[in-house]
Order: sequence, then C-alpha cells, then structure tokens
Amino acid sequence: MKTRRKLAGLLAALLLLALLPPAQDAGLVPTAHAVTQKEIDNLKDDAKGLKSERQDIESQLSKLKNDKNDAIKKRNLLDDQIAVTVREIENIASQISGYEALLEQTAYELEVNQQQEADQYELFCNRARAMEKSGTTSYWAVLFKASSFSDLLSRLSDIQAVMNYDQSVLDELRRIHVEIEEKHAYQEQLKADAEAAKAEQEAKKVELDGQRKAADDLVKELQANEEIAAALLAEKEAEEKRIQEAIKKKEKELEEQMRAAQMNWTATAGGYIWPENASKKITSPYGSRSTGIRGASTNHKGVDIGGVGYSTSVLATKAGVVITSEKSSSYGNYVVISHGPGNTTLYAHMSSRSVKEGDVVSQGQVIGVTGSTGISSGPHLHYEIKEGGSRIDPRTYLPGWIQAY
Repeated sequence: MKTRRKLAGLLAALLLLALLPPAQDAGLVPTAHAVTQKEIDNLKDDAKGLKSERQDIESQLSKLKNDKNDAIKKRNLLDDQIAVTVREIENIASQISGYEALLEQTAYELEVNQQQEADQYELFCNRARAMEKSGTTSYWAVLFKASSFSDLLSRLSDIQAVMNYDQSVLDELRRIHVEIEEKHAYQEQLKADAEAAKAEQEAKKVELDGQRKAADDLVKELQANEEIAAALLAEKEAEEKRIQEAIKKKEKELEEQMRAAQMNWTATAGGYIWPENASKKITSPYGSRSTGIRGASTNHKGVDIGGVGYSTSVLATKAGVVITSEKSSSYGNYVVISHGPGNTTLYAHMSSRSVKEGDVVSQGQVIGVTGSTGISSGPHLHYEIKEGGSRIDPRTYLPGWIQAY
C-alpha cells in the first residue's frame, strides 16, 4: 500500500507538471503581422501575369518597322515595357519583404519550439529523478515486490498509468523535435528563395537601365533623321493642341460643378513652389527654341527641369483639383492641376502618376515620379503654368533657377 501511495503521489505530481504552461522567454515577441506563404505565392502569380504582359509588348515591338509611321508607336511600347519592368521590380521587392518577414516569424517560432523542447526534456528528467529517488528504478522491480495476486493487479494498474504518461512525454518530445527540424529546413528554403529573389531583382534593374537607354536612344535617332523629326514635331504640336483644348473643356466642367455646389473659387497669381526638390537646373527655357530641323522651330510652352533622374518626387506646386491624369504619346505620363479659373499647372514626362482626375491635392503633395516617357530623350520634368487662361514663363516663379541650356 505504501508503494501504491508513492506511485499515486508521483503520478499526481507528474500530471501537475504537465498542466503547467511552458516557460516563456520575456524577450520573445511574435511579429505584428503574420505574413503567410500564400501571400508570397500570390505575388509570384502576379509576376507571371507581368511576364505575360511583357512578352506581349515584346511581340508587338518585333512587328514594328523602323519608319516614321511606327516611330511614335514604338516609343509608346518601349514606355509600356519600362512600366512593366518597374512593376516587376516592385513585385520582387514585395516578395523579398515577405521572405524577410517569414524568416523573422520562423526564427521566433523556432525559439518557442526550442524552449518547449527544453521544458519537455526537463519534465522527462524530473520523472526519471523522481523514480530514482523513490527507489523504483524500474517498473519490473515494482511488480516483483507484489505480495499477492491482488497486490500485483493493483501495482500493475498504477504502473500502467505512469507508463502511459511517460510515453506521452516522450511522444511530445519527439513531436517538438520533428517540428524544430522542419522549421530549420523551411528557414533554409526561405533564405535560398530570398537570395534568388534579390539576384532576380538586380538583374531586372540592369534590364530596366537598358530599356530606358533604348527608349531615349530611339528618340535621339528619330530626331537625327530630319524627315522623321519633322513628322514627330508636327504630331507633337498637334497632340499638344488637342491636350490644351481638352484642358479648357475640363476647366469649364469643373467651374460648372463648383457653381452647382455653390462654391466660390478665385484664382490668385503666384504662390507656387518648385515642382520637385532635387534640382534647380533649367535645361530648356520657355519660348522659342531650335529643333535642329532646317526651317523648323518650336515655341516651348513651359520649362524643362533636368538633374532629376527616375526617382524624384513630383510635387503639386499649388493646391487645387486634378483635372487630367493620363498618358499621351508626346507628354508621356502627365498631370494637370486646376488652381482656379484660368489657372493651371502641367507636369509631363513622368515615370508614374500617383493621383487621378478629380483628386483634391494640397501644395507640396506628391503627384508622381520624374522620368522620360513620351517624346523625351532623357529624364526631366516638363512644367507649365497658365494664368488668366494663358501660359506664362514658369521661371518667374522658380527662385534660384540655374541656366543649363
């Protein structure tokens, strides 16, 4: 009976240990947002769609001829190709971010599992020490001490419960160990995937540089061909005229909407800031400028700001309402903001736009990123101001501008 009480007491003690929560390291904190492998897989599916889009553009490019009739279309397709590559790079960046988040999560989970393994092993060791301390070094030794058959059955019942518990401790220890090994393997796979994604991203960046150069070189080649350059100039001027007519129409629509809403909006001269913060170089001024074509010149309706690259934020120079945000063959990605009746600003040749028609923007708000889309032979920002319905020289409102033409 004494042995039976000992075994019952030991079993109760072990069960109590099993009910205690595993020790937690106060320094272990899970990530705020649990990134899943499915999210990364979805990004990979998106990447397949972008690849298909890029292949379609490449197919269209291969069918074009090197003549003036296809010149503008080819440049537009090159811009589309560049835009797809930029999106591919952004997609890969999101994948890399996901891998890094998953690595952080997995590292945390490994620490938790390792702590659980240590606790479970300690529980097993406590069981062994308790058995040794009680003098019951083996189950058989306990059974052989039975004084009768009924005592043997009683002892067998107690030992079976303890044996079952011992087995559950070992099973849990094995399960945690397998989970740790699986997480280590998953961790190594994540690291390999992240490195592969980084290598792909770098390759895409090199590809993007080549595409941008090809697009700019195409415009330079076209401009060097007098016949094609004259045709491009005529097309550009015709499109700019269509754009200005569309701007006037949209200004009128906005004024009517504001009147219907009983809102008064008075345009005020001045009050502009620079349309970007990276450069004050004016590479092409407002007014007449040579085109390099005999007998042809152009009246530049704004100024070109150089030294901006492909990643400079374009800023709204004055608060207002976006009345145009689209892509054209000449201006590329461009945005027009109305600041009151007859008062607008235009921003052209951007890599991307971050506002849409109807958006209300504040002064200094980012509306896009500089680039070289449309009829452009290098990254710059074309900037126009209209006051009283007429375009004016933006340099009046660009303090500290530097002549670079």
